[in-house]
Amino acid sequence: MTAFAGSIPVLSDEDDSSSSSGSHQHGKETQDEEGEPEGEGGHGLTAAQTEVLERCLHALTSSKNDSHTLAALLLITRLCPANQLDQPTLRRIFEAVGVSLPARLLVTAVKGSENAQLPPEELISLGTALLAALSTEPDMASNPQLLTTVPLLLGIISDGPTWNQQKQEGQAFNQSSHEMKTNAAHSGQSQNIEVQSADVPSTTNDKAKPENKPVLEREDSERCNVEENVASVAQKSLPSSKLDEALAADCYQVLTAVCTLPRGPDQLLNRGAVPALCQALEQNQTLSQERGVVLLGSLLSGKTRYKVWSKHPTEMLALLGRVAKEFCQAKDLDRLDMCDRLLQFLPPPGGVTATDELKQVVSSLWVVLRPIMQAKLTPKHIGSVLVLSACLLDLYGWESAGPPKFCCLLVNRACVEVRMGLEELPGNELSPELQQTLTGCYRIMEAAMEQACSPVAIKPDAPPHTAISGLSLQQSRQVLVVLQEAFSAVIYHLQQVDQSRYGDPFIFATFRCLCSWLAEETSCLKEEVTALLPFLVGYASSHMRGENTEQHLSSWMSEMSVSDEDGPWTGRDALRYLLPALCHLSAEEGPRKVLLTLDTPALLVDFLLQGWSILKEKGGRDPSMETTCSALLNFTVTEPERVRKDACFKTLESLLDEALPVLVHKSRLLVLAANFCTLGLMIGRLKPAPSAEPGQRRFFSVALRFLHGALDSGSSPGPVRVSAGWEEWWEDAGELWRLGLQALGGCVRAQPWIIALVKEEGWLKHTLTMLEICSALPDPQTQAALEEALCAMAEQCSLCKQEIKVSMVKHDKGALSCMGKLRKSLGLK
Repeated sequence: MTAFAGSIPVLSDEDDSSSSSGSHQHGKETQDEEGEPEGEGGHGLTAAQTEVLERCLHALTSSKNDSHTLAALLLITRLCPANQLDQPTLRRIFEAVGVSLPARLLVTAVKGSENAQLPPEELISLGTALLAALSTEPDMASNPQLLTTVPLLLGIISDGPTWNQQKQEGQAFNQSSHEMKTNAAHSGQSQNIEVQSADVPSTTNDKAKPENKPVLEREDSERCNVEENVASVAQKSLPSSKLDEALAADCYQVLTAVCTLPRGPDQLLNRGAVPALCQALEQNQTLSQERGVVLLGSLLSGKTRYKVWSKHPTEMLALLGRVAKEFCQAKDLDRLDMCDRLLQFLPPPGGVTATDELKQVVSSLWVVLRPIMQAKLTPKHIGSVLVLSACLLDLYGWESAGPPKFCCLLVNRACVEVRMGLEELPGNELSPELQQTLTGCYRIMEAAMEQACSPVAIKPDAPPHTAISGLSLQQSRQVLVVLQEAFSAVIYHLQQVDQSRYGDPFIFATFRCLCSWLAEETSCLKEEVTALLPFLVGYASSHMRGENTEQHLSSWMSEMSVSDEDGPWTGRDALRYLLPALCHLSAEEGPRKVLLTLDTPALLVDFLLQGWSILKEKGGRDPSMETTCSALLNFTVTEPERVRKDACFKTLESLLDEALPVLVHKSRLLVLAANFCTLGLMIGRLKPAPSAEPGQRRFFSVALRFLHGALDSGSSPGPVRVSAGWEEWWEDAGELWRLGLQALGGCVRAQPWIIALVKEEGWLKHTLTMLEICSALPDPQTQAALEEALCAMAEQCSLCKQEIKVSMVKHDKGALSCMGKLRKSLGLK
């Protein structure tokens, strides 16, 4: 190969546009010039091409400046088409070129230096083409230096050829400069731009050589620092014109390659991708509709969806408004095809603050969807419409869906799809498309659940967000009938599921939907539900033990918008959904016997132990722990022999002994404290003990102080009031308090040593003083609970009996005078 002195010709516009990915394939031209067919070398090249390739690679790896690198790279692209190169060879080229060169090309181009050999448009075209080619190699796509170019590329696709100073100065370029400086320092590479002319290899038909000029700019005083170049980009602009399609394609190639990396969506989000892409769509920039929408959809399809809406609500609401407007203005057939695209741009439930703007968008979409839902649709289109309807219900419930007749139609169509989809013969696999449709139907069924199971006639004050406004009792019954038919199909499908499919995300969605039904309604399909209990408990237990791949399920839930707003999926979530049903079923004899054979109490105790560990570490309130206590209370009340013998209840007692002294000092956890207190007392009444262990004594001391803090008689005569600390939680904690007092009476009878503790803690004195002062108790149930505890103490302790008798005789006109059972036990008339 002959060398010559002079500048190198860079790729022309024709060359640059030959490949949007930046590989610049010129296979036909190479074949014409060489006169030899392709495909016989070690990697698809002729022997002559292989020889030239090796010499170019040597020149590329030993180049002393940018001009040498560009010359060698140019010859490779002209003589060795990229589609004929194997991966190891491509990797050698990529590693030799590196990311620094195309990054500096972009900086020099956008800065617009007069010393540059080529116009800015060609330098940007070459720089983005090189980056696009590099990004096809995963390791290169994740290179920190390539990531520093992302803000520059986003600026190109959002603003086109014109770079706006006010929009970019404080964002893309300052960020790029900082990252380039940091990454170069970490990798030990020079931050100076090497800008020199050089002797380069030549071809035989070269024309007259132009004056020798540098390809990239060079400062007279010193080599240019990357940071200074990037910072100065904001002060220059390219000529205003339409962005070249090949250039835009190269930019999107790099951004898409980054997005496919494990942390790619976060990398793009942190570098301003969302505002840039939204701006590109707003200005209808080149390829924004074809590539920009797809890239935004990728950012909105995974776990970054919540981050996008949280970080850029204004931009996303504006984008949603535009997409919704296009949807509403489209023709009917086009609308059906646009449903899936529209889904991507809806905010996740709880992912954005409700605003009038969002509510208006949702309402406008319902206006268009209502006639579509009433029309005859193909299976493909009905699925898209139902999933879109489900997402709208997630956002605003039934409030803006439409009149009751339409809401009934929507529920009916969802239930029909569930029956048709699930009543297949065992062994038939459901397609991913059908699974997505059924998951959307499940969410519609869940949204209808409360209204159907709690008719307006029973709950006239149901909040409009959850209730179908104006639904008559007859319509509610009709909805309940179609729901029953659909859930019969759900039960049938789950009966076919074996343990090998417990990790299937669709099975979880089906399980969750059935649990939402059972939380409201257990009287229907009772035999079928009881027969399914082994699966339901086994499924929840399997996830509790961590026997399934949680990451896959968590990712799927994010995609399907079914994840909890409170946090990511954990193995405890399956049981959390089942707990309300267990509360109902453990209160009924038939289902309870089945639950006992499945060792359900031990599963519930394990759940409480895990919940308590999390609560100690992170704080907060977990209502599912309270629900668990309710189910355990049902077992404690109805199965005393099981409580006495089952080791899990001994474990539960140890947990209660540890937890109650902590909980009583946490005002926001008063309901959980009331549950723990009552549960411990209910267990205590079943286990006679001649003396107390230290843990038990501490528990009962705390329980007595906790119980006498619920009521406040004040300092003057009058009715007793609920104390200030309990008032906020009385609706949930009041019944537990009354049950705890009754259990305290049982504990006094079963464990007489508690009498001394009752006197030491001052509970008896405090209670009698309150009853002497007050004229009445809040309700008959409260009076009965106090009377039960006082009767037990009078029966077991003569001193207590005498103290209570003196108080009742002395104050015969207060609340004590109304306790006839207590008066009788004291021998008073």
